Amino acid sequence: MSGLVPRQVCGSWLPLDYPTADEIAALATDFDLMAEQLQRLIASHQQLLRDASHELRSPLARLQVALGLARQRAGTGIHTELDRIERESENLNELIAQLLTLTRLETGHLESPQEPIDLAELLQSIANDAAFEASVSHRQVRITHSTSAHIIGNAQLLHSAIENVVRNAIRHTPAGTCVELALHLDSEHAGGVIIQIRDQGAGVPEAMLTRIFEPFVRVGDARDRRSGGYGLGLAIAERAVRLHGGEISAHNETPGGLNITIRLPMAR
Repeated sequence: MSGLVPRQVCGSWLPLDYPTADEIAALATDFDLMAEQLQRLIASHQQLLRDASHELRSPLARLQVALGLARQRAGTGIHTELDRIERESENLNELIAQLLTLTRLETGHLESPQEPIDLAELLQSIANDAAFEASVSHRQVRITHSTSAHIIGNAQLLHSAIENVVRNAIRHTPAGTCVELALHLDSEHAGGVIIQIRDQGAGVPEAMLTRIFEPFVRVGDARDRRSGGYGLGLAIAERAVRLHGGEISAHNETPGGLNITIRLPMAR
């Protein structure tokens, strides 16, 4: 570095490029400024996403009201088009809801009441609702194993997280196959529990197994668009699981299918 001179410390000469205390302090200050700027950029991005999501709610609500009035006044020949508008507005409403949930989780603005949760009961409720939904597309959902397990957390948030994973599995398992859910005690970590959701689909490229939990990441753009996914469900699940002190991961099964594993600490 410029301006440095050799100096002797404890009988040894320091090299010319050894930084001085002032230079280290200046470097630390620069790092602090960079960190602050980065934090402001992230906060600004999250605020923009949250504000945009809120602002979209009002025109969407007016669109749904106008759609209802149009149905009352329209003749029979336009109902197909109105049905399409209604489906798209519902999709938009779901996307906005997911965006709001994601930003609240990332910014810590989501309230998290601590209450006892019966995981076996929660998983059974999700499986029942998912099985009804899956039957429309000739798919099945069943619990292959369950055990008694309780945790402390936000039941609604955890229900939504697991349901997102199950719905994702339903979208990607072929017609005529089954999505399997299992609840086990964690044999590797005492006091832990494992929830597994497996589909029978084509799986995910190895390089994408960690990235599927990032917002808006699509494994295959065309496939995901056909399935109706937005790339937010697994991201919301990952953050909700992390909020409960757990972790979520994915791996491919042999001969096929994706297995999502959720690990959670049980109530002590």
